[in-house]
Amino acid sequence: MLFEFTKMNGAGNDFVLFDNRDGRVDLTPQLVERICDRHAGVGADGIIGLGACVSGKADWAWQFFNSDGSTAEMCGNGARCFSRYVQRVTGSADNFTFETTAGIIGARLEGESVTVDLTPPGDLRLNEDLDLSTGPQKVHSLNTGVPHAVLFVADADLAMVSKLGREIRRHSHFAPHGTNVNFVQVLEPGYIRVRTYERGVEGETLACGTGVTASALINAQLNGFPSPILVRVQGGDQLEVSFTQDYNGFSKVRLKGPADFVFDGTIDI
Repeated sequence: MLFEFTKMNGAGNDFVLFDNRDGRVDLTPQLVERICDRHAGVGADGIIGLGACVSGKADWAWQFFNSDGSTAEMCGNGARCFSRYVQRVTGSADNFTFETTAGIIGARLEGESVTVDLTPPGDLRLNEDLDLSTGPQKVHSLNTGVPHAVLFVADADLAMVSKLGREIRRHSHFAPHGTNVNFVQVLEPGYIRVRTYERGVEGETLACGTGVTASALINAQLNGFPSPILVRVQGGDQLEVSFTQDYNGFSKVRLKGPADFVFDGTIDI
């Protein structure tokens, strides 16, 4: 069967998107891995399918697969790419909603830039000590649709993203499902740099939208940074995280950034 797809890029995080409103494509984990393989397949950090929203709670729904074939509740960069894809394929207006496992996401499009309303974050934990191979490490964590750990570093260029990211991702403290891991350098008040080791990709990606969001919100909590917070990612792009903060925590969390079409293609599956 020929699989028609569109390749997209959100701040360096790349995805294969396809229209599955008729439900005819059933992707197995092995098939997802094959398509995402950067040597034998199309190459991507994940695959996103457009589906009809059967619950009636949103305009559309998505299916999201990590490159290792696992599913994920949410992906911020993927959400922006999905939003532009939906508009191109369906002719939707500039504002619509779609359903994810993490909840209902709102999208607003302005040309190549997309702002997505994220679900309310939860499970904020600060200043927890982990015993790592390099010694004790203070870690903060927050779920922004998927779980994220945040470590502050003096220089993101020198951060041991691969080594420590892999170790923390599978640390017993975050069992049984593990966590994504973000290495955060404060460049100046309200401006941070983030490198992310992504669960499901099992390596560093050029950007992670939910990781950027978790890092920004933890900086707001610990360092008092007001909304919006600007974030530079490993791919070189700049994202913006805006939010409302009060004694109940965070609400109206939004992620703004680019979402670009790369090419359309087909692959025999």
